[in-house]
Amino acid sequence: MLSELFQYRRIKCIFAQNISEVSKNKLKKFAEMEGFAHAVQPNLKEVDKGFDLKGNWKRDFFKNDLPIVLELGCGKGEYTVALAEKYPGKNFIGIDVKGSRMWNGAKKVFERGLNNAAFLRVHIEEIISYFDQNEVDEIWITFPDPHIKYRRRKKRLTHPVFLEKYKQILKPNGIVHLKTDSAFLHGYTRGVLEVLEHPILDCTHNLYESRKDWELLEIKTYYENLFYSKGFPITYIQFQLNRD
Repeated sequence: MLSELFQYRRIKCIFAQNISEVSKNKLKKFAEMEGFAHAVQPNLKEVDKGFDLKGNWKRDFFKNDLPIVLELGCGKGEYTVALAEKYPGKNFIGIDVKGSRMWNGAKKVFERGLNNAAFLRVHIEEIISYFDQNEVDEIWITFPDPHIKYRRRKKRLTHPVFLEKYKQILKPNGIVHLKTDSAFLHGYTRGVLEVLEHPILDCTHNLYESRKDWELLEIKTYYENLFYSKGFPITYIQFQLNRD
């Protein structure tokens, strides 16, 4: 009995130490993020009075007139960074609310001196607070949580509620890309697009088998590499949002 109690206390102590180390590491990353000029982390007061960069991303942040491309739910930011490196003629903004993950991409942008990449730490649900009408040219949604349970359906990033928000910030002919390993989310999204009569420009249930000459096949997120290595087919949909 005493031996079991000792082991329990020892495990509890180790667990507490690990939690402490993780917390310290997160705090360190958050502090470093504050020093990155390309990492934008607005507070509630800034949003309430009107976010300064809304409508002014090209002029005041990137200081150019290049197209703006968003990656929603960017996670570690691998896709945002890789796209920025591949397409210097566009501006890329990775959006997520989890700063400790976003730190990975933000640090790479800093180390590589990329001037056409940024990260915005906000809730995607509030995206129209940060971008003006017709300010965005393109949107990437890469491996989002499919939120399979019906009661969480409105959290799916391709739910009609989100599509309406994207429509407000996208240019009339703006393009949206969805990459996911979730057959459920792929099918759900296609159904929503067809019902709402949004034009589907490209659609495949197995991107790496059916689009072997696609120029972006070499760019993979952390989760994409994970799912692809386990044999999960990667699906893809490219679409536009009608204005009717």
